[in-house]
Amino acid sequence: MKFKLWNEYGAMNSKPVFDAFKNSLLNAGHSLSDNDSIGSADVHVIWSVLFAGRMTPNRHIWNVCKKQNKPVIVLEVGGIKRGTTWKVGLNGINRDAYFGGLHNNSSRADSLGLFLKPWKTSGTHILICGQHDKSLQWENMPRMSNWLMSIIDEIKSYTDMPIVFRPHPRCRLEHIERQYQNVYRDEPVKLDNTYDDFNLSFKDVFAVVNWSSNPGVQAAIAGIPVFTGPSSLAYEVANQELSQIKNPITPERQQWLNDYAWTEYTIDEIEKGIPLNRLTNHL
Repeated sequence: MKFKLWNEYGAMNSKPVFDAFKNSLLNAGHSLSDNDSIGSADVHVIWSVLFAGRMTPNRHIWNVCKKQNKPVIVLEVGGIKRGTTWKVGLNGINRDAYFGGLHNNSSRADSLGLFLKPWKTSGTHILICGQHDKSLQWENMPRMSNWLMSIIDEIKSYTDMPIVFRPHPRCRLEHIERQYQNVYRDEPVKLDNTYDDFNLSFKDVFAVVNWSSNPGVQAAIAGIPVFTGPSSLAYEVANQELSQIKNPITPERQQWLNDYAWTEYTIDEIEKGIPLNRLTNHL
């Protein structure tokens, strides 16, 4: 097959990931296109579905590929070991993407240090984690501010527990919480010596509400009951109805974790072709 890597539209930290994936393609005997025409390749490889900044041109590539029914492999920052593991998915991100077969054993989760903490049944507040509304993962959703206000209103109809809003670092919705009583803000703080990693604590959190981004997954691993949308990678172990906010479900999670471990890879694993091999039968 012929692949087109749109590495010029990747984030500043994407080069090693693109280089590793390129080497995996060449090692597997595939060819690369140097033509900017969508029709010049069988499969296209882009960075993220956050169509903003350097990645803005990826929207056109994505849309044309969808119209022409061409596969798109999406490389992006991971959530298991941020800056060390990277997502490699087919035709989307999060639960909308294909990452390979399910029903995996625990060997990879164990090797990545992914271990489940017991479910918590106590906490002092509910944490709502926002997202970047310029990303495709927010497609067909209301404005972030409208979504947040509707979530706060619905939670308040079921409980008087304090609510904390944690905005996405690049979609802050400044001061939006001030119009509510008993609603507070947890401002993300960038961690020193990282490219784009921010602090996240689940201390004293009773439940997490997050539509489809990494905090929902991290909460589920940490044993915090989560409420997500259907595109979240945590959906299989999450609550879907806020009416359950006072008594959330706490399902078995090990098989879910085993499969989640196969959504991200180190640079070395990408270069060896491990994610490519898992996707090839669907290209």
